[in-house]
Amino acid sequence: MLTTRFGIEIEFTGITRANAAEVAADFLNGRLERTYDSYDAYKIHLADGRYYKVMSDGSIATQTKVNGRRVPAGREYSVELVSPILTYREDIETLQELVRRLRKAGAFVDENTCGIHLHLDGANHTVRSLRNFINIIASKNDLLYKALQIEPVRMRWCQKLDAELVERMNRRQPKTLKQLEDAWYAGYGGMRSTHYHESRYKFLNYHSFFQGNHTVELRGFNSTLHAGKIRSYIVLALALNHQALTQTKASAKKPQTENEKFAMRTYLNRIGLIGDEFANCREHLCAHLDGSAAWRYGRAA
Repeated sequence: MLTTRFGIEIEFTGITRANAAEVAADFLNGRLERTYDSYDAYKIHLADGRYYKVMSDGSIATQTKVNGRRVPAGREYSVELVSPILTYREDIETLQELVRRLRKAGAFVDENTCGIHLHLDGANHTVRSLRNFINIIASKNDLLYKALQIEPVRMRWCQKLDAELVERMNRRQPKTLKQLEDAWYAGYGGMRSTHYHESRYKFLNYHSFFQGNHTVELRGFNSTLHAGKIRSYIVLALALNHQALTQTKASAKKPQTENEKFAMRTYLNRIGLIGDEFANCREHLCAHLDGSAAWRYGRAA
């Protein structure tokens, strides 16, 4: 479950890109390079040849703090941290500590404009597993959006999978990647190769798989600089990905969720988030749901 390679993009403000890059380079013992490109990016080169990138993002409402109060700031306070290819067991603790260092340096998120995007290695995906992933996310749309507390203003950039897309995938039942690609882009105008294609703004994004780096992207996360929450997002993404890869078939039918916490807890257990190692992850992912995690129909008499 935790072996798939991934990358993460974390959007924030509060400090400048230059400051964020310096914090990252100091902690990672990396070589800092400013690229002077259209994103005014900085690269932090690691000893193993990988690099983190700190770049601007036009969607972030830039702010800083003056006397403890948030105030508007210039565009140099638009910061997106882009990781290299990571693996969970080897890199999660380093990533979490980097996030803590950035927060300590004064970074914070604007809840209405900052998001987190996770890119999962698509190398092992097939037509079957990609269809599975669509049905898994569609069936859990409502539960996931409430659990993750996706801000309404951010829904434009991480929409729920619409019923037409899900119905089209299951009706056509594509057998080849080309057929699946055609089903994904059906109903959209413009060139598919456009980087900012409208189809990408879904909780589950396949535009990056077909036209980008052959990755499956999950976009449905509010940004945070809470290291534990970021870990829970990564673990959830890896578990969802593993379910899509290993399950023979998945249904888009929505489950009964009269007790949301119980439904989420049992689902997380089913996809591998069991035991003490993932206790904090389960806690974060169930915190905003109603009901009891222990009893489906209320407490025993």
